[in-house]
Amino acid sequence: MSFKLNPYLRFHGKAKEAMEFYHGVFGGQLAMTTMGEMQPDLVGPDADKIMHAQLDTDHLTLMASDGFEDAEPADSESNVSLALTGTDEAALRSFWDGLAADGTVTQPLVDAPWGGAFGMVVDRFGTDWMFNIQPAPTAQEN
Repeated sequence: MSFKLNPYLRFHGKAKEAMEFYHGVFGGQLAMTTMGEMQPDLVGPDADKIMHAQLDTDHLTLMASDGFEDAEPADSESNVSLALTGTDEAALRSFWDGLAADGTVTQPLVDAPWGGAFGMVVDRFGTDWMFNIQPAPTAQEN
């Protein structure tokens, strides 16, 4: 693969909590670097903010930071949703359950007219997620 698109999320002071939550939902390897680790002369509350976090799993890579003090938080209305799609129903339903636990279900995960199941949830950090679980291919389709 010559390129890959990775979501990069900003949490304005909650990146550590958010990425630990996603790590609990998705598993994988989580690495986080604070601003103080990158700028040793930085002191005060900004030193503990997350400069860069990355969660790598077999199926996704999420990146995040707290942003910088002078950066304005994004409007609460986002024009981006992260979509999880595939045929591994057990894994996708587990992810759905984890994200929906303290989140807001905006479209229940139900049978979709095009087959499979579809649902939407906003997790407790305000990130919009879409799920599209497709039926596994039959032996005739392989």
